[in-house]
Amino acid sequence: MAHESPTFSPLYRQIKSLIVQALEGGEWRPGQAIPSEQDLALRFGVSQGTVRKAVDELAAENLLVRRQGKGTFVASHDDPRAHVRFLRMTALDGSAAQPQSIPLECWRAKAGQEASRNLAVEPGSPISIVRRLLKLENKPAVVDEIYLPGEFFGALTLEMLQDWQGSLYSLFETRFGVRMIRAREKIRAVAADRNSAELLSVAEHTPLLSVERVTYTYGDRPVEWRRGLYSTAGHYYQNELN
Repeated sequence: MAHESPTFSPLYRQIKSLIVQALEGGEWRPGQAIPSEQDLALRFGVSQGTVRKAVDELAAENLLVRRQGKGTFVASHDDPRAHVRFLRMTALDGSAAQPQSIPLECWRAKAGQEASRNLAVEPGSPISIVRRLLKLENKPAVVDEIYLPGEFFGALTLEMLQDWQGSLYSLFETRFGVRMIRAREKIRAVAADRNSAELLSVAEHTPLLSVERVTYTYGDRPVEWRRGLYSTAGHYYQNELN
C-alpha cells in the first residue's frame, strides 16, 4: 500500500495557504471584502465547498470575518472585536473595559539578547521601544514596554503615537502595514517596584500580573515583544480555553 508523503496537505489547506499569501501580499487590505467563494473557486480551479472550508478555518483564526448578507472581509484591528482579542482586562462587574492609551516614551535602540531572541533579529539590529500607560475607565491599569523591529517600525515616533486615536495595533496596521495575527503570552505574579507603583497608582510591593507577549504577523514572523505590568485592583484578566 502506498504511503502518503509527509508533505501531503489536504486541498482546502492548500487553498487556505494561497489565500493567506494573497493577504500577506496586500491583494486585499484589512477591512476590504475578498472575492466570493464562487469567484475564488474559479480562480483556484476547485469546488466552492473546498474554498468554503478554507475560508471557515481562516475565519476561525480571525484572519477573515464573515458578515451575514454582506460577504467575507479581511479582519481589521479597527473592528472593536479585535480589541477584545488582544486586551483581556475586564471590569470586576463583567463589563467591557474602555481603554485609553497614553504614550510615555518612544526611542530607537539596538537589540539586546532578549529582544534578539524574541523578535528573531540579529543582536545589535535596530529596534524601536515604546513605553505606554493604559487606562481602563480612566484608572491606570497597565504599564507596557514594547519592543518592535526597526525594519518595520523605524519611523515610529512619540508624536505619531500621541496623535493616533485608535488602538496601537490599528496604528501598526494602518501606518506601517503590519497586521498582528496571533500572540503567545507568559503570565506570572510580581511585586510592584517604585516606578510601576507610581504609574499604576498603587502601593509599592502591591501584587501585579507580569504579562510577556510575543505577537506574530503572517508567516509566523514575530513583530512585537511586549512586557506589561497589570494592576488587577479594579479589573481581572480574562481568558477563554477552547
